[in-house]
Amino acid sequence: MNSATLVGSLIFAAVLVVVIAVVIQLMMVGWRRRAQRQQDLIGTLPDMPDEVGAASTTLRGVYVGSTLAPEPNERVTAGDLGYRSKAVLSRYPEGILLERIRANPIWIPQTAISEVRTERVLAGKLGSRSGILAIRWRLPSGVEIDTGFRAGNRDEYDGWLEEAA
Repeated sequence: MNSATLVGSLIFAAVLVVVIAVVIQLMMVGWRRRAQRQQDLIGTLPDMPDEVGAASTTLRGVYVGSTLAPEPNERVTAGDLGYRSKAVLSRYPEGILLERIRANPIWIPQTAISEVRTERVLAGKLGSRSGILAIRWRLPSGVEIDTGFRAGNRDEYDGWLEEAA
């Protein structure tokens, strides 16, 4: 390899690194702006009550995210709702508790739940044949969102769907 080819290759590599860095930075700015726009729309999440009954059903799996209903790809990025994480989903008589690793828990009051169903796609995540449990609920601000959860064992969804009916 001669020196002209080497210099050209190094310049091309440097330009490529700069372009990739700029694209990543623009993606991060877009994520932050979306979160700021949604913050007023989402408002504050409901607090968990001081006392709840015994959990009737519990699932282990992954919180895949929340979306603005009825759009399955309009991901909520406000707060820490946009971050995927391992989680435990528990159903209580008063509502549903989603305990996430390295994120705040999400309490969904029973009175706010309008539907529990399975979805193939939610928040940009693809589940195999109805692989995502989607909980549609109304926030205190009046906005409806779908919260997605993918369990390790999808056969356990039947109990969740029956309880919702």
